[in-house]
Amino acid sequence: QVQLVESGGGLVQAGGSLRLSCAASGRTFSSYGMGWFRQAPGKEREFVAGIGWNGDNTYYADSVKGRFTISRDNAKNTVYLQMNSLKPEDTAVYYCAAARILGSPTMVTDFGSWGQGTQVTVSS
Repeated sequence: QVQLVESGGGLVQAGGSLRLSCAASGRTFSSYGMGWFRQAPGKEREFVAGIGWNGDNTYYADSVKGRFTISRDNAKNTVYLQMNSLKPEDTAVYYCAAARILGSPTMVTDFGSWGQGTQVTVSS
């Protein structure tokens, strides 16, 4: 069991950038693959980006590929999401999550621990 706390969300204009952070505690951080999800009003939670336990395996939803970058610093027990070229359609609550399985999970059910979420709002 891992406790996760997101930070770094806010209001930004289209074309701008934000960097989200997710601080982990309560369990060995380096043993988990990690992911970012987002949920917009009236929509289900969707996968955004994932990263393996060693930081080398990264993968992204098609909608953010080339704009977002996921990374992790195991010494700091922290995972990051750098978001560039933001669009209004990126507006959502963003959640950090710790994976329960190996590989490159993208399903909500593949992740066992979740943060409380941080709001990202992109204005036009």
